[in-house]
Amino acid sequence: MKKVALTAAAALMATTSAIAQVETRTVTFENEGARLSGTLYLPENHDGSALPAVVVTGAWTTVEEQMPRVYAEQMVERGFAAFTFDFRGWGKSGDLPQNVRFVESPETKTSDIRAAFDFVATLPEVDADRINGLGICASAGYMIDAVAGNDLVSRIGLVAPWLQNEEIVEAVYGGAEGVSGLIDMSRAAEAAGGQIIPAAGPEGAEGVLMPIGGYYYEADRGAIPEYDNQWNNAGWEGWLTYHPADDPNRLTQPLAVVHSEAAAIPQGVRSFLEGFAGEATLRMLEDVTQFDFYDNPEDVTRAADTMAAHFAVGSES
Repeated sequence: MKKVALTAAAALMATTSAIAQVETRTVTFENEGARLSGTLYLPENHDGSALPAVVVTGAWTTVEEQMPRVYAEQMVERGFAAFTFDFRGWGKSGDLPQNVRFVESPETKTSDIRAAFDFVATLPEVDADRINGLGICASAGYMIDAVAGNDLVSRIGLVAPWLQNEEIVEAVYGGAEGVSGLIDMSRAAEAAGGQIIPAAGPEGAEGVLMPIGGYYYEADRGAIPEYDNQWNNAGWEGWLTYHPADDPNRLTQPLAVVHSEAAAIPQGVRSFLEGFAGEATLRMLEDVTQFDFYDNPEDVTRAADTMAAHFAVGSES
């Protein structure tokens, strides 16, 4: 990893912009025969000129109105256009083939992000030479894969990235035996046409993907009306065999990462960056949990400042 410092000019742009009012426009675009619903975020009363842009994606099972919207608004306040969307099979977007929904498919979501970049590049309010990607939590891996080899994308940022490899997967999901059992469940669910369970529930709940309470279960945080709160067990195999921490040099664009040792699997970030030969900026915050990165104002602001400064380097004229 080649470490770099953010320029003073870029940092100033990120931290001193006045709080802007944000206006939004709902749009749709197509990918692999399905219609996806997205939102373009712009400064209020924007004059129509082309702005540098950031495509923002969120954690697993989420919809665009959750942490993607939070960071999209932060990017607009710092001088960028921003774009969020619902992946196929989630939120307001169309289904996966055979009318399947709620499958956490890295392959599908990576394809959707690529399609989002293609679409955003056609918008008159966006400078197609200054498009960036920002992935949060699980979608950090998808964002890396969508950006790798993609000449449309200038820079990439990751907030609280969940970058797993085989070792991390086994550590999180009950060892080789636990992983094997979940893959068997996945195959049985897929053969049955899907098996839907609640994504979030209170601490200790049974039959729930995340029986931990917190962000996804609190109405004033992630448990918003737009949230599907669904998980399809058919998605386990694709998720557990997905190792985005491997082969870091598939990514060649400059990278910025904000994480914390108190958040989820920081060892995945270390593994990725140890093997990454490109230009990278890493900011580790103290005592910030994974959910704090989603909506805690102080932590979101610090992460957004770092991301905006990183993207601003590619936006300097």
